[in-house]
Amino acid sequence: MFLELEGVSVRYPGAGATRDAVANVSLALRAGQIGVLIGPSGCGKTSLLRAVAGLERVQHGRITVDKTVLADAASGLSVAPEARRVGMVFQEYALFPHLSVEANVAFGLRDMPVAERRTRTLEVLDLVGLASAAKRAPHQLSGGQQQRIALARALAPKPRLLLLDEPFSSLDVDLRERLAQEIRAILKQAGATALFVTHDQLEAFAVGDVIGVMHQGALEQWDDAYTLYHRPATRFVADFIGHGVFTPAQIVLPPGGHPVVRTPLGELDKLIECLLPDAYPQGRCDVLLRADDIVHDDASPVKARIERKAFRGSEFLYTLRLSSGESLMAHVPSHHDHQIGEWIGIRAEVDHVVIFPRGAAR
Repeated sequence: MFLELEGVSVRYPGAGATRDAVANVSLALRAGQIGVLIGPSGCGKTSLLRAVAGLERVQHGRITVDKTVLADAASGLSVAPEARRVGMVFQEYALFPHLSVEANVAFGLRDMPVAERRTRTLEVLDLVGLASAAKRAPHQLSGGQQQRIALARALAPKPRLLLLDEPFSSLDVDLRERLAQEIRAILKQAGATALFVTHDQLEAFAVGDVIGVMHQGALEQWDDAYTLYHRPATRFVADFIGHGVFTPAQIVLPPGGHPVVRTPLGELDKLIECLLPDAYPQGRCDVLLRADDIVHDDASPVKARIERKAFRGSEFLYTLRLSSGESLMAHVPSHHDHQIGEWIGIRAEVDHVVIFPRGAAR
């Protein structure tokens, strides 16, 4: 592995004995991979990124990049940030307003011969698609262009690892999604290994080869986007990723049959793994039903009342309530424009069932 974090913990002075800002986190990235850390505010994702950069000291654990140990709490080793060969792109572009785009990118290459510095500067500007803007001032560029300039400046010294701390947070939603896809393409073309922090799931899915969900300083799951969504390792991940609700259910084993999960919407039998009823007390569990698991079907005998609806362009996100009291969510094509308070037919269409202990926090 190119980047390895082994049992890393970070605690800020004066934080008290309650918990670490980062608690025993282990993860790994192969060369050329893009990893993304996602989670709610205060979950520790930026603290972990700063520890990799050398801006925060590691209290426990070890950080290795390209087989070089950058931090080892056991031995007290902590390589200075400027000696780590790690590039960083911040939320603010931090471009020098009095320098041209070219001079901004060349700023970190002052030890190079002039000709070599100019060649490398124009090379990375071409990589981010802004070679034609080399002589312009940063304020003459759009927010998305300025962020690409910041990326070019970080890539120019050929860092071993690139860190990006919520680089799109100040941009509008449409631009963020497009720029996320562009930056992924740029990083892949550059062959860069990168660790990216965001609070936006769409950004994480657009950028990352592997995504880590953090909660209260801990890494709950480190996996690809598909697995996070369809096979969440913890209840927090299941709740945090996507839209869905937990509904009380029961695992039963019919005579001579396979285990099924009985829910208010009927029986579900496509299990991730063969689970027996005694895996949970009396077979009672909570089943995760995502909005895309619920299909609007007027012919279905199961009816639900629309409590809220949010227009998403091609679809509505309906919040529904069954007559038995359970709450559900459903993505419904936007030409099905039902009114709040209306009862509609629904059915479950679940490829596999995700279940957790009844009412468990994790």
